[in-house]
Amino acid sequence: MKKHIVKTYPSKANLAKEEQLAWKLARMATDDVEISDEVVDMVINRIIDNASVAVASLNRTPIVNARAQALAHAKPGGATVFGHDTDKPVHAEWAAWANCVAVRELDYHDTFLAADYSHPGDNIPPVLAVAQQTNRDGKALLKGIVAAYEAHVDLVKGICLHEHKIDHVGHLCPAQAIGVATLLGLDTETVYQAIQQALHVSISTRQSRKGEISSWKAYVPGHGAKLAIEAVDRAMRGEKSPSPIYEGEDSVIAWILSGPEAEYTVPLPEQGEEKRAILETYTKEHSAEYQSQALIDLAFRMREQVKDFSQIESILIETSHHTHYVIGTGSNDPQKFDPYATRETLDHSIMYIFAVALEDGFWHHEKSYTPERAQRAETVDLWKKISTVEKPKWTELYHDKDPDKKAFGGRVIITLKDGFVIADELERANAHPAGARPFVRENYIQKFDTLTEGIITKEERDRFINLVERLPELTADEVKQLNVKVAPAYLKSNERKGIFDDNQSGISTGKEKELTAGA
Repeated sequence: MKKHIVKTYPSKANLAKEEQLAWKLARMATDDVEISDEVVDMVINRIIDNASVAVASLNRTPIVNARAQALAHAKPGGATVFGHDTDKPVHAEWAAWANCVAVRELDYHDTFLAADYSHPGDNIPPVLAVAQQTNRDGKALLKGIVAAYEAHVDLVKGICLHEHKIDHVGHLCPAQAIGVATLLGLDTETVYQAIQQALHVSISTRQSRKGEISSWKAYVPGHGAKLAIEAVDRAMRGEKSPSPIYEGEDSVIAWILSGPEAEYTVPLPEQGEEKRAILETYTKEHSAEYQSQALIDLAFRMREQVKDFSQIESILIETSHHTHYVIGTGSNDPQKFDPYATRETLDHSIMYIFAVALEDGFWHHEKSYTPERAQRAETVDLWKKISTVEKPKWTELYHDKDPDKKAFGGRVIITLKDGFVIADELERANAHPAGARPFVRENYIQKFDTLTEGIITKEERDRFINLVERLPELTADEVKQLNVKVAPAYLKSNERKGIFDDNQSGISTGKEKELTAGA
């Protein structure tokens, strides 16, 4: 890996494009190096992982609506939408939109945390959708996914967005564009232009992950995917983009990130070096924000030492800066203690998560978040006794550049009313590559089976798993089949209509409820 210094330059410097980060990312993407069996296996794992969480969320409202929007953009020979057979193809950008929302909704797929946050699995839907529409084979799809992961992880290692309250789609969208462009085998100049447009149009604030978190959090990757696909299409037609997008005197670093005097260091593979970043990423065993994974495992372990939860006086979680300020009491979000909060908000409250994990001894992607579960009186009482604090040890582990040392855990101190103290700590989630039980293919398939049980048939399950496990060998026709189908009757729809629906007379104005209420 080579470290690249990224900083701003005045326009009069006329920075050569070969010195720009966007060009270096494009050059990395177009460097056609061999892909190891280890990396191939992990790509297969993540396609399985994405499919499992997508199928489990198919009838959740954000997915129902995103799917309806996508299906309103039919395109013969296009891409498939999760749950549907190939008989309902849509435009690639809309398939990517719907499928990204399905993958992201449960917050249950892969993660990488460094200087910033990321869910690199969000790169897969747009690359797959474009592969289906443009008749690319499994080898091309594999190259696109590997390049997208590499770009995404390297940007997250080097540039912090969240400290400036910028959402992490700012790294995701350029990576998605790189994945699509690599899949298509585009030249460095075209990829360079696509990256610049993708970043320019994808900057948004972190309000989507603050306070009362709405369903937009699930839509963010799909929004980035559409922007990325459109950026690549535009660049393919010979159009240019704002340049230099990172280093310009009126660009991202200068005015949105740390300012004209700032310097960032972004690592990228040398020419000829294999792209292995996907191996540094990790998936979730539990359906909750990644920084809670080790603490959920710790709660399961510690609950055996607590005979009566009503006798707990207080629980203090010592953890990293990020965990304390993003999902802990350092956020100062009262919604994180609200039993009537949305699932998205509860998913970002380590106080809620630890309380439920401690009481139940298990974590479920639906049962652990139901209103009945969140509003249980004894849980609310315990929940309010939990607080977090930042400790340097955990912040240092969070930022360690060695992936074998980097950790996202914490130490928990449970004080009982009689003064007795129970304390324990865990550095990494059990499923982490350096954890007690690292996820391997068997675990990914078990997760798939658990989340799709009762939704798909055994025949469909076997068809999909057998297909994806042959990824490098797949023909273009087989790539079009790389989707999980469910019975049409299973899929719900929303009675409320939107702009894209054919029956415009069915559009809800919101006044119906007013008329009913006044009757």
